[in-house]
Amino acid sequence: MTPEIYRGRQAGTSYTPPEGVEWGGGPYYWRIDEFNADGTISRGRVWSFTLADFILVDDFESYDAGERQIWYWWHDGLGYGAPGTDPYFAGNGTGAAVGDETTRSYMEESIVHSGGRSLPFYFDNNKQGYAMYSETELTLMTSQRGWTQQDVVELSLWFRGYPASVGSFVEGPAGTYTMTGSGADIWGQSDQFHYAFKSLTGLGSIVARVQSLTNTHSSAKASVMIRETLAPDSKYSMVAVTPGSGVIAEYRAETGENSQQMNSQTGIAAPYWVKIERDLAGNLTAYSSANGSTWQMMGQPVPFQMGSNAYIGLAVTAHNATATCEAKFSNVTITGNAGSQWANQDIGIQSNNAEPLYVAVANAAGNPAVVVHDNPDASLLDTWTEWVIPLQILADQGINLTDVDRIAIGLGTKGNMTAPGGAGKMFIDDIRLYRTRTAPGQ
Repeated sequence: MTPEIYRGRQAGTSYTPPEGVEWGGGPYYWRIDEFNADGTISRGRVWSFTLADFILVDDFESYDAGERQIWYWWHDGLGYGAPGTDPYFAGNGTGAAVGDETTRSYMEESIVHSGGRSLPFYFDNNKQGYAMYSETELTLMTSQRGWTQQDVVELSLWFRGYPASVGSFVEGPAGTYTMTGSGADIWGQSDQFHYAFKSLTGLGSIVARVQSLTNTHSSAKASVMIRETLAPDSKYSMVAVTPGSGVIAEYRAETGENSQQMNSQTGIAAPYWVKIERDLAGNLTAYSSANGSTWQMMGQPVPFQMGSNAYIGLAVTAHNATATCEAKFSNVTITGNAGSQWANQDIGIQSNNAEPLYVAVANAAGNPAVVVHDNPDASLLDTWTEWVIPLQILADQGINLTDVDRIAIGLGTKGNMTAPGGAGKMFIDDIRLYRTRTAPGQ
């Protein structure tokens, strides 16, 4: 607005400058002075504002743990409430779950594109009793339905996923196992590693020769382990060979508590033998050996209040969340009442399976327009990525842009009921409508 123009005394409670304001314009400044009864003037403070260059669909900042819980607006496969009560939604039948009840707002509060919140979106395209795709859908308010206002031509949203797991477990040649894993560490109150395991009931032991491991960190670990559960904060005990910190025996006595070290031996590296044993009393004892026949106890046996049913196996952590550590094990022997089949999975490491990302836009009646992201592995992109969709693509599929009713975001193939897919977690933020931009994302 033109500076230093006196607008006269105003009797009303609002004022619209005749010059108007521009789309994306500003900053604009104004000041209101008070004319006092004694003829003096009390000068007001200067205020300012800028005008957005977009129409907001959702920035996810307004949701909370009270009356604006995210799933009340963004409907998912879980639904909410109980039949016959209000509010209630039975779920949309897909593998989607939105929200995070561990935060104050039930929203993601750390991984955000802008502001202080984003949408956490869990997808599971192989969930028993559900469709083989995952979708969450928002019904727009009346004020949001005009997608031709202000000459907007683009739908924009930002998304972020997680990379695929690098963990693996392969036997070959017979009796030799190659494992890969990432992860920050097995230590502290929670662990990140790849685990190859069998079920164990009661007493038992595991012996392995760690032939080699990649030096992703001096404290990367290739170990034998007995673990109560597959949760990241589970009780456990293990003996590990490291690239530069020797052989380490450690344990976590209580779920969620800090790990403790039984003993360590410096100056030792692979190849080396390690062993962990659980007796009838539940004590866990760690051993190491240079030759597999003469064993040295590492510290004293640790009495554990661990459940009779546990997991026993091999573990690898890179001690570097962005690196992949490879370890080779041989001469693996498990005693006790253990299962016959190996299983393996990441523990405490978030990863995504590759799934296509799509947006579906619908009017109150008729079929939705579906647009699929160009990258079929969009769920694996682990940096914030803007997706710009020309509105004409929606119009070409029959959508009346003057009265848009719903927008949905999904992972997988919309409508798939038969072919199982993958699972993971996505973050969505800043869904907006723009005019033509010369540099989207700026």
